[in-house]
Amino acid sequence: MLLGTVLGTTYGAHPGAWRMPWADPNAYTDVETHVRTAKIAERGGLDYLFYPDRVFIWGDLESGPPIVSIDPVMLMGAIAYATKKVGLVPSMSTSFNEPYGIARQLRALDVMSHGRAGWNLIPSYEPEAFANYGRPVPSKEEKYGRLHEVIQITQALWASWGREAGTPDKVTGRFADTSHIQPINLHGRQVGSRGPLQIPPSEQGQPVIFMPFASGAGIQAAGMYANGIIGNPYSMADARSQRDIIRSVTENAGRNPDEARYLSFVGFGLGATQQEAVERRMALEDAAGIEQRISQLSRLLGLRLDPADRDKPLTVTQVQGLHARSGNQQETLAHRLASQGRTPREILGHGVLDPNPGVVGTAEQVADMFQEWWDAGVTDGFTIVIDDVHDGFDDFVDHVVPILRRRGLRPDEYQGSTLRDHLGLPEQLGPDPRLADGDATS
Repeated sequence: MLLGTVLGTTYGAHPGAWRMPWADPNAYTDVETHVRTAKIAERGGLDYLFYPDRVFIWGDLESGPPIVSIDPVMLMGAIAYATKKVGLVPSMSTSFNEPYGIARQLRALDVMSHGRAGWNLIPSYEPEAFANYGRPVPSKEEKYGRLHEVIQITQALWASWGREAGTPDKVTGRFADTSHIQPINLHGRQVGSRGPLQIPPSEQGQPVIFMPFASGAGIQAAGMYANGIIGNPYSMADARSQRDIIRSVTENAGRNPDEARYLSFVGFGLGATQQEAVERRMALEDAAGIEQRISQLSRLLGLRLDPADRDKPLTVTQVQGLHARSGNQQETLAHRLASQGRTPREILGHGVLDPNPGVVGTAEQVADMFQEWWDAGVTDGFTIVIDDVHDGFDDFVDHVVPILRRRGLRPDEYQGSTLRDHLGLPEQLGPDPRLADGDATS
Protein backbone atom coordinates (compact mmCIF):
# COMPACT_ATOMS: atom_id res chain seq x y z
CA MET A 1 0.00 0.00 0.00
CA LEU A 2 1.55 3.26 -1.15
CA LEU A 3 1.15 6.25 1.12
CA GLY A 4 1.75 9.96 0.60
CA THR A 5 0.25 13.26 1.64
CA VAL A 6 -0.84 16.50 0.02
CA LEU A 7 0.56 19.63 1.67
CA GLY A 8 -0.83 22.81 0.19
CA THR A 9 -0.91 24.96 3.32
CA THR A 10 1.04 24.98 6.57
CA TYR A 11 -2.16 24.70 8.62
CA GLY A 12 -4.12 21.83 7.12
CA ALA A 13 -6.99 21.32 4.72
CA HIS A 14 -9.80 22.29 7.09
CA PRO A 15 -10.85 25.94 6.74
CA GLY A 16 -10.83 26.34 10.51
CA ALA A 17 -7.25 25.11 11.05
CA TRP A 18 -5.60 28.52 10.63
CA ARG A 19 -7.91 30.04 13.27
CA MET A 20 -7.21 27.52 16.04
CA PRO A 21 -5.53 28.95 19.18
CA TRP A 22 -2.17 27.33 18.44
CA ALA A 23 -1.98 28.41 14.78
CA ASP A 24 0.43 31.18 13.75
CA PRO A 25 -1.54 33.25 11.21
CA ASN A 26 1.71 34.25 9.49
CA ALA A 27 2.97 30.68 9.05
CA TYR A 28 1.65 30.40 5.50
CA THR A 29 4.99 31.72 4.20
CA ASP A 30 7.18 30.02 6.80
CA VAL A 31 9.49 27.54 5.08
CA GLU A 32 10.60 26.04 8.41
CA THR A 33 7.00 25.03 9.11
CA HIS A 34 6.85 23.20 5.77
CA VAL A 35 10.16 21.50 6.59
CA ARG A 36 8.91 20.33 9.99
CA THR A 37 5.85 18.80 8.33
CA ALA A 38 8.04 17.03 5.75
CA LYS A 39 10.13 15.56 8.56
CA ILE A 40 6.97 14.15 10.16
CA ALA A 41 6.14 12.44 6.86
CA GLU A 42 9.62 10.95 6.70
CA ARG A 43 9.40 9.79 10.31
CA GLY A 44 6.26 7.90 9.30
CA GLY A 45 7.93 6.33 6.26
CA LEU A 46 5.58 8.00 3.78
CA ASP A 47 6.49 7.53 0.14
CA TYR A 48 5.94 11.06 -1.16
CA LEU A 49 4.92 14.64 -0.44
CA PHE A 50 2.58 16.03 -3.08
CA TYR A 51 2.48 19.82 -3.49
CA PRO A 52 -0.31 21.32 -5.62
CA ASP A 53 0.04 24.67 -7.35
CA ARG A 54 -1.90 27.48 -8.97
CA VAL A 55 -0.20 30.46 -10.61
CA PHE A 56 -2.71 32.94 -9.21
CA ILE A 57 -4.23 33.61 -5.78
CA TRP A 58 -6.04 30.37 -5.05
CA GLY A 59 -8.57 30.78 -2.29
CA ASP A 60 -10.61 33.56 -0.68
CA LEU A 61 -8.14 35.78 1.17
CA GLU A 62 -11.02 37.42 3.02
CA SER A 63 -11.64 34.19 4.91
CA GLY A 64 -8.38 32.26 4.88
CA PRO A 65 -4.81 31.88 3.63
CA PRO A 66 -4.01 31.06 0.00
CA ILE A 67 -3.97 27.34 -0.64
CA VAL A 68 -0.54 27.69 -2.23
CA SER A 69 1.71 30.56 -1.16
CA ILE A 70 5.26 29.54 -2.18
CA ASP A 71 6.52 28.20 -5.50
CA PRO A 72 6.53 24.40 -4.98
CA VAL A 73 9.87 23.72 -6.69
CA MET A 74 11.63 26.38 -4.63
CA LEU A 75 10.05 24.94 -1.50
CA MET A 76 11.11 21.42 -2.44
CA GLY A 77 14.71 22.59 -2.64
CA ALA A 78 14.61 23.51 1.06
CA ILE A 79 12.86 20.27 1.97
CA ALA A 80 15.30 18.18 -0.07
CA TYR A 81 18.17 19.48 2.04
CA ALA A 82 16.35 18.72 5.30
CA THR A 83 15.18 15.16 4.46
CA LYS A 84 16.79 11.93 3.27
CA LYS A 85 14.15 9.48 2.01
CA VAL A 86 10.66 10.87 1.37
CA GLY A 87 9.73 11.58 -2.25
CA LEU A 88 9.17 15.18 -3.37
CA VAL A 89 6.46 15.84 -5.96
CA PRO A 90 5.92 19.52 -6.88
CA SER A 91 3.42 20.68 -9.49
CA MET A 92 4.50 22.53 -12.63
CA SER A 93 2.16 23.62 -15.41
CA THR A 94 2.93 22.70 -19.00
CA SER A 95 0.96 25.76 -20.14
CA PHE A 96 3.53 28.39 -19.11
CA ASN A 97 6.84 26.64 -18.42
CA GLU A 98 9.25 25.84 -21.24
CA PRO A 99 10.63 22.29 -21.50
CA TYR A 100 14.22 23.38 -20.87
CA GLY A 101 13.24 25.23 -17.69
CA ILE A 102 11.20 22.29 -16.41
CA ALA A 103 13.91 19.77 -17.26
CA ARG A 104 16.63 21.87 -15.64
CA GLN A 105 14.74 22.70 -12.44
CA LEU A 106 13.44 19.19 -11.82
CA ARG A 107 16.77 17.57 -12.73
CA ALA A 108 18.39 19.89 -10.18
CA LEU A 109 15.83 18.87 -7.53
CA ASP A 110 16.33 15.21 -8.44
CA VAL A 111 20.11 15.45 -8.08
CA MET A 112 19.90 17.56 -4.91
CA SER A 113 17.60 14.96 -3.31
CA HIS A 114 19.54 11.94 -4.65
CA GLY A 115 16.71 10.65 -6.81
CA ARG A 116 13.60 11.60 -4.86
CA ALA A 117 11.93 14.05 -7.26
CA GLY A 118 8.62 13.70 -9.03
CA TRP A 119 6.65 16.03 -11.26
CA ASN A 120 2.91 16.55 -10.95
CA LEU A 121 2.32 17.40 -14.58
CA ILE A 122 -0.71 19.62 -15.14
CA PRO A 123 -2.03 21.84 -17.93
CA SER A 124 -3.61 25.06 -16.67
CA TYR A 125 -7.16 26.04 -17.58
CA GLU A 126 -8.05 29.03 -15.37
CA PRO A 127 -8.42 32.44 -17.08
CA GLU A 128 -6.70 34.07 -14.07
CA ALA A 129 -3.60 31.96 -14.68
CA PHE A 130 -3.36 32.85 -18.36
CA ALA A 131 -3.98 36.51 -17.54
CA ASN A 132 -0.94 36.46 -15.24
CA TYR A 133 1.20 35.40 -18.19
CA GLY A 134 -0.46 37.80 -20.61
CA ARG A 135 -1.91 35.00 -22.71
CA PRO A 136 -5.38 34.09 -23.95
CA VAL A 137 -6.91 30.83 -22.77
CA PRO A 138 -6.06 28.27 -25.47
CA SER A 139 -8.38 25.76 -27.05
CA LYS A 140 -8.46 22.24 -25.65
CA GLU A 141 -6.52 21.01 -28.67
CA GLU A 142 -3.80 23.64 -28.18
CA LYS A 143 -3.61 23.00 -24.45
CA TYR A 144 -3.07 19.27 -24.76
CA GLY A 145 -0.95 19.60 -27.88
CA ARG A 146 1.45 21.73 -25.85
CA LEU A 147 1.32 19.25 -22.95
CA HIS A 148 2.49 16.39 -25.19
CA GLU A 149 5.27 18.49 -26.71
CA VAL A 150 6.47 19.76 -23.33
CA ILE A 151 6.70 16.36 -21.69
CA GLN A 152 8.32 14.64 -24.67
CA ILE A 153 10.97 17.34 -25.03
CA THR A 154 11.51 17.48 -21.24
CA GLN A 155 12.13 13.74 -21.10
CA ALA A 156 14.45 13.92 -24.10
CA LEU A 157 16.42 16.64 -22.31
CA TRP A 158 16.70 14.42 -19.25
CA ALA A 159 18.34 11.82 -21.50
CA SER A 160 20.64 14.33 -23.21
CA TRP A 161 23.32 13.66 -20.57
CA GLY A 162 23.66 9.89 -20.59
CA ARG A 163 25.11 7.72 -17.87
CA GLU A 164 27.70 6.55 -20.39
CA ALA A 165 29.31 9.99 -20.07
CA GLY A 166 30.89 8.57 -16.94
CA THR A 167 32.29 10.38 -13.91
CA PRO A 168 35.24 12.77 -13.65
CA ASP A 169 38.63 11.01 -13.72
CA LYS A 170 41.51 13.08 -12.36
CA VAL A 171 44.08 10.48 -13.42
CA THR A 172 43.19 10.57 -17.11
CA GLY A 173 42.11 14.18 -17.04
CA ARG A 174 38.79 13.39 -18.67
CA PHE A 175 35.85 15.06 -16.94
CA ALA A 176 33.13 13.52 -19.10
CA ASP A 177 32.72 11.60 -22.34
CA THR A 178 30.95 14.29 -24.34
CA SER A 179 29.91 11.86 -27.04
CA HIS A 180 27.14 10.96 -24.57
CA ILE A 181 26.17 14.58 -23.82
CA GLN A 182 24.43 15.71 -26.97
CA PRO A 183 21.85 18.23 -28.21
CA ILE A 184 18.35 16.90 -28.85
CA ASN A 185 17.18 19.51 -31.40
CA LEU A 186 13.48 18.78 -30.94
CA HIS A 187 10.74 21.18 -32.01
CA GLY A 188 6.99 20.90 -31.97
CA ARG A 189 4.36 23.38 -33.04
CA GLN A 190 4.48 25.31 -29.76
CA VAL A 191 7.76 24.56 -27.95
CA GLY A 192 11.23 23.28 -28.67
CA SER A 193 14.75 22.94 -27.31
CA ARG A 194 18.28 22.34 -28.50
CA GLY A 195 19.83 20.93 -25.29
CA PRO A 196 21.71 19.30 -23.72
CA LEU A 197 21.26 19.82 -19.97
CA GLN A 198 24.24 20.79 -17.81
CA ILE A 199 23.51 18.22 -15.06
CA PRO A 200 24.00 14.43 -15.12
CA PRO A 201 21.22 12.00 -14.15
CA SER A 202 20.26 11.26 -10.57
CA GLU A 203 20.28 7.88 -8.88
CA GLN A 204 16.78 7.15 -10.26
CA GLY A 205 17.46 8.43 -13.76
CA GLN A 206 14.78 11.08 -14.01
CA PRO A 207 11.80 12.34 -11.96
CA VAL A 208 8.64 10.26 -11.68
CA ILE A 209 5.65 11.65 -13.56
CA PHE A 210 2.44 12.20 -11.59
CA MET A 211 -0.83 13.45 -13.09
CA PRO A 212 -4.34 14.02 -11.71
CA PHE A 213 -7.13 11.70 -12.76
CA ALA A 214 -9.12 13.54 -15.42
CA SER A 215 -11.30 12.77 -18.40
CA GLY A 216 -10.91 12.78 -22.17
CA ALA A 217 -7.54 14.06 -23.36
CA GLY A 218 -6.27 14.34 -19.78
CA ILE A 219 -6.72 10.68 -18.94
CA GLN A 220 -5.28 9.64 -22.31
CA ALA A 221 -2.14 11.65 -21.52
CA ALA A 222 -1.93 10.10 -18.05
CA GLY A 223 -2.08 6.66 -19.64
CA MET A 224 0.88 7.57 -21.85
CA TYR A 225 3.19 9.21 -19.31
CA ALA A 226 2.17 8.96 -15.64
CA ASN A 227 3.38 6.50 -13.04
CA GLY A 228 1.37 8.12 -10.24
CA ILE A 229 -2.25 9.13 -10.81
CA ILE A 230 -3.83 11.24 -8.08
CA GLY A 231 -7.52 10.31 -7.91
CA ASN A 232 -10.34 12.09 -6.14
CA PRO A 233 -13.08 9.44 -5.88
CA TYR A 234 -16.19 9.97 -3.76
CA SER A 235 -16.71 6.26 -2.99
CA MET A 236 -15.11 2.82 -3.31
CA ALA A 237 -17.13 2.18 -6.44
CA ASP A 238 -15.90 5.44 -7.96
CA ALA A 239 -12.32 4.55 -7.04
CA ARG A 240 -12.66 1.15 -8.68
CA SER A 241 -14.01 2.75 -11.84
CA GLN A 242 -11.21 5.33 -11.98
CA ARG A 243 -8.52 2.74 -11.36
CA ASP A 244 -9.95 0.45 -14.06
CA ILE A 245 -9.98 3.35 -16.52
CA ILE A 246 -6.38 4.36 -15.86
CA ARG A 247 -5.18 0.77 -16.16
CA SER A 248 -7.05 0.40 -19.44
CA VAL A 249 -5.70 3.58 -21.06
CA THR A 250 -2.18 2.76 -19.84
CA GLU A 251 -2.34 -0.67 -21.44
CA ASN A 252 -3.79 0.82 -24.64
CA ALA A 253 -0.79 3.16 -24.79
CA GLY A 254 1.50 0.13 -24.88
CA ARG A 255 2.65 0.34 -21.28
CA ASN A 256 2.35 -2.13 -18.39
CA PRO A 257 -0.74 -1.11 -16.37
CA ASP A 258 1.08 -2.10 -13.17
CA GLU A 259 3.39 0.88 -13.78
CA ALA A 260 0.47 3.30 -13.28
CA ARG A 261 -0.19 3.65 -9.55
CA TYR A 262 -3.67 4.94 -8.74
CA LEU A 263 -3.54 6.97 -5.50
CA SER A 264 -6.81 8.04 -3.85
CA PHE A 265 -7.29 11.23 -1.86
CA VAL A 266 -8.66 10.39 1.61
CA GLY A 267 -9.24 12.52 4.70
CA PHE A 268 -9.34 11.74 8.39
CA GLY A 269 -9.73 13.23 11.85
CA LEU A 270 -8.29 11.30 14.77
CA GLY A 271 -9.10 10.88 18.45
CA ALA A 272 -8.49 8.28 21.18
CA THR A 273 -12.20 7.50 20.84
CA GLN A 274 -14.64 8.35 18.08
CA GLN A 275 -16.35 10.84 20.38
CA GLU A 276 -13.02 12.60 21.01
CA ALA A 277 -12.39 12.72 17.27
CA VAL A 278 -15.83 14.23 16.65
CA GLU A 279 -15.34 16.82 19.39
CA ARG A 280 -11.95 17.74 17.94
CA ARG A 281 -13.52 18.23 14.52
CA MET A 282 -16.41 20.22 16.02
CA ALA A 283 -13.85 22.69 17.39
CA LEU A 284 -12.47 23.09 13.86
CA GLU A 285 -16.00 23.64 12.53
CA ASP A 286 -16.60 26.35 15.14
CA ALA A 287 -13.31 28.04 14.21
CA ALA A 288 -14.22 27.99 10.51
CA GLY A 289 -17.39 29.99 11.20
CA ILE A 290 -20.24 27.77 12.32
CA GLU A 291 -22.95 29.84 10.61
CA GLN A 292 -21.35 29.37 7.21
CA ARG A 293 -20.73 25.67 7.85
CA ILE A 294 -24.37 25.18 8.90
CA SER A 295 -25.37 26.85 5.64
CA GLN A 296 -23.22 24.36 3.70
CA LEU A 297 -24.76 21.50 5.67
CA SER A 298 -28.21 22.82 4.75
CA ARG A 299 -27.31 22.53 1.07
CA LEU A 300 -25.98 19.02 1.58
CA LEU A 301 -29.17 17.90 3.34
CA GLY A 302 -31.49 19.83 1.03
CA LEU A 303 -33.27 21.71 3.82
CA ARG A 304 -32.88 24.96 5.72
CA LEU A 305 -31.18 24.75 9.11
CA ASP A 306 -31.19 27.66 11.56
CA PRO A 307 -27.69 28.26 13.01
CA ALA A 308 -29.39 29.09 16.31
CA ASP A 309 -30.49 25.44 16.47
CA ARG A 310 -26.99 24.08 15.94
CA ASP A 311 -27.12 22.05 19.19
CA LYS A 312 -30.66 20.72 18.72
CA PRO A 313 -31.49 17.50 16.87
CA LEU A 314 -33.41 17.85 13.63
CA THR A 315 -37.19 17.67 13.98
CA VAL A 316 -39.15 14.62 12.88
CA THR A 317 -40.51 16.63 9.95
CA GLN A 318 -37.01 17.64 8.87
CA VAL A 319 -35.73 14.06 9.04
CA GLN A 320 -38.73 12.78 7.07
CA GLY A 321 -37.98 15.40 4.40
CA LEU A 322 -34.48 14.12 3.71
CA HIS A 323 -34.01 12.67 0.24
CA ALA A 324 -30.85 11.28 -1.30
CA ARG A 325 -29.67 13.35 -4.25
CA SER A 326 -26.01 12.66 -5.00
CA GLY A 327 -25.66 9.39 -3.13
CA ASN A 328 -22.06 10.18 -2.15
CA GLN A 329 -20.54 9.00 1.11
CA GLN A 330 -20.84 12.36 2.87
CA GLU A 331 -24.53 12.82 2.04
CA THR A 332 -25.35 9.26 3.10
CA LEU A 333 -23.50 9.74 6.39
CA ALA A 334 -25.21 13.07 7.07
CA HIS A 335 -28.64 11.52 6.54
CA ARG A 336 -27.85 8.62 8.83
CA LEU A 337 -26.58 10.91 11.60
CA ALA A 338 -29.62 13.17 11.30
CA SER A 339 -31.89 10.12 11.59
CA GLN A 340 -30.02 9.09 14.74
CA GLY A 341 -30.91 12.37 16.41
CA ARG A 342 -27.51 14.06 16.07
CA THR A 343 -27.36 17.84 16.20
CA PRO A 344 -26.10 19.88 13.23
CA ARG A 345 -22.78 20.52 15.04
CA GLU A 346 -22.38 16.81 15.71
CA ILE A 347 -23.18 15.99 12.09
CA LEU A 348 -20.52 18.46 10.98
CA GLY A 349 -18.14 16.91 13.50
CA HIS A 350 -18.26 13.65 11.56
CA GLY A 351 -16.63 15.30 8.53
CA VAL A 352 -19.64 15.35 6.22
CA LEU A 353 -18.38 18.49 4.46
CA ASP A 354 -14.99 16.98 3.68
CA PRO A 355 -14.42 16.90 -0.10
CA ASN A 356 -12.84 13.44 0.12
CA PRO A 357 -13.92 10.08 1.55
CA GLY A 358 -12.52 9.46 5.00
CA VAL A 359 -13.06 8.74 8.66
CA VAL A 360 -13.43 10.90 11.74
CA GLY A 361 -12.68 8.39 14.46
CA THR A 362 -9.95 6.25 15.97
CA ALA A 363 -6.70 5.11 14.41
CA GLU A 364 -8.13 1.60 14.13
CA GLN A 365 -11.14 2.90 12.21
CA VAL A 366 -8.91 4.82 9.79
CA ALA A 367 -6.71 1.77 9.26
CA ASP A 368 -9.83 -0.36 8.74
CA MET A 369 -11.00 1.96 5.96
CA PHE A 370 -7.60 1.88 4.28
CA GLN A 371 -7.50 -1.89 4.46
CA GLU A 372 -11.05 -2.24 3.17
CA TRP A 373 -10.21 -0.21 0.06
CA TRP A 374 -6.89 -2.00 -0.37
CA ASP A 375 -8.33 -5.50 0.03
CA ALA A 376 -11.08 -4.64 -2.46
CA GLY A 377 -8.44 -3.72 -5.06
CA VAL A 378 -9.89 -0.27 -5.74
CA THR A 379 -6.66 1.66 -5.15
CA ASP A 380 -2.89 1.22 -5.09
CA GLY A 381 -2.50 3.59 -2.16
CA PHE A 382 -3.60 6.84 -0.60
CA THR A 383 -2.75 10.52 -0.66
CA ILE A 384 -3.86 11.62 2.79
CA VAL A 385 -5.49 14.99 3.39
CA ILE A 386 -4.70 16.35 6.87
CA ASP A 387 -7.42 18.45 8.49
CA ASP A 388 -5.19 20.21 11.07
CA VAL A 389 -1.45 19.71 10.70
CA HIS A 390 -0.85 20.96 14.26
CA ASP A 391 -1.74 17.56 15.74
CA GLY A 392 -3.31 15.57 12.94
CA PHE A 393 -0.17 14.51 11.10
CA ASP A 394 1.76 13.43 14.20
CA ASP A 395 -1.27 11.44 15.35
CA PHE A 396 -1.50 9.72 11.96
CA VAL A 397 2.19 8.81 11.97
CA ASP A 398 2.19 7.73 15.62
CA HIS A 399 -1.06 5.77 15.65
CA VAL A 400 -2.31 4.81 12.16
CA VAL A 401 1.01 3.93 10.51
CA PRO A 402 1.99 1.39 13.24
CA ILE A 403 -1.34 -0.39 12.73
CA LEU A 404 -0.79 -0.56 8.98
CA ARG A 405 2.68 -1.97 9.64
CA ARG A 406 1.38 -4.61 12.06
CA ARG A 407 -1.12 -5.69 9.43
CA GLY A 408 1.62 -6.05 6.83
CA LEU A 409 0.26 -3.20 4.71
CA ARG A 410 3.28 -0.93 5.10
CA PRO A 411 7.01 -1.72 5.50
CA ASP A 412 8.69 -1.03 8.83
CA GLU A 413 11.20 1.24 7.11
CA TYR A 414 12.10 2.55 3.67
CA GLN A 415 13.06 -0.26 1.30
CA GLY A 416 15.12 1.99 -0.97
CA SER A 417 16.41 5.51 -1.34
CA THR A 418 14.69 6.90 -4.45
CA LEU A 419 11.10 7.74 -5.30
CA ARG A 420 11.16 5.02 -7.95
CA ASP A 421 12.23 2.58 -5.23
CA HIS A 422 9.30 3.64 -3.06
CA LEU A 423 6.80 3.18 -5.91
CA GLY A 424 8.36 -0.05 -7.18
CA LEU A 425 9.23 1.43 -10.58
CA PRO A 426 12.18 0.71 -12.88
CA GLU A 427 14.74 3.39 -13.68
CA GLN A 428 13.89 5.54 -16.68
CA LEU A 429 16.08 7.96 -18.59
CA GLY A 430 14.45 9.67 -21.54
CA PRO A 431 11.08 9.14 -23.28
CA ASP A 432 9.41 5.77 -22.93
CA PRO A 433 10.39 3.86 -26.12
CA ARG A 434 7.00 2.14 -26.11
CA LEU A 435 5.40 5.49 -27.02
CA ALA A 436 7.45 6.15 -30.15
CA ASP A 437 4.38 6.01 -32.39
CA GLY A 438 2.79 8.88 -30.50
CA ASP A 439 5.70 11.32 -30.86
CA ALA A 440 4.43 14.92 -31.08
CA THR A 441 7.85 16.40 -31.96
CA SER A 442 10.34 16.14 -34.76
